[in-house]
Amino acid sequence: MMRIGYGYDVHQLKEGEELWLGGIQVPHEKGAVGHSDADVVLHVICDALLGALALRDIGYHFPDTDPAYKGIDSKKLLVETYRLITDAGWELGNVDCTLCLQRPKVLPYIEEMRACIAGVMGVDVGQVSVKATTTEQLGFVGTEEGVSAHAVVLLQRAS
Repeated sequence: MMRIGYGYDVHQLKEGEELWLGGIQVPHEKGAVGHSDADVVLHVICDALLGALALRDIGYHFPDTDPAYKGIDSKKLLVETYRLITDAGWELGNVDCTLCLQRPKVLPYIEEMRACIAGVMGVDVGQVSVKATTTEQLGFVGTEEGVSAHAVVLLQRAS
C-alpha cells in the first residue's frame, strides 16, 4: 500500500532576516519571515508527509500561537513530523520539492539541502529531490516579496 501527500507554503521575504532553505542557511540580503526559522522547503515537506496520512497540517501540530515554536529550527519540526509517520507504520518512498525563488540562485546549495533533508529523516539522499525555479519576475516571487515551495511525497508501508 502507498499514500501520496502534497504540500504548499509561502513566506514573506524581508531585509535583515535569515534565509533558511532545506535545512541550511543561504546567504542573501533578504530572509523569510515566520514564527519558526521560516524554512519553506522543510515546511512543505512536513505538510506533504502529514497530508499523505490525513494528519492535518504543520500549523495544527506546531501552531504559531505556541511560544515553544518561536524561532525553532525547522529541522526539529521535520524530525517530529517524520516520527509521526514512522510511528504509524509508514516510511518514505520519495519526496520531490520545488522551491520558487527569484533570487538568490540556489543551484550551488541544492545538494547540501538534499543531504540535510535525507539526514534529518534518516533516508537515502536518492529519495530526496529538491529543484528550484524562478517565476520569470512575475507575482510575489518574481518581485522578491516572497518565497514559495511545493512538495509531493510517496509513503509506503514500512517493511
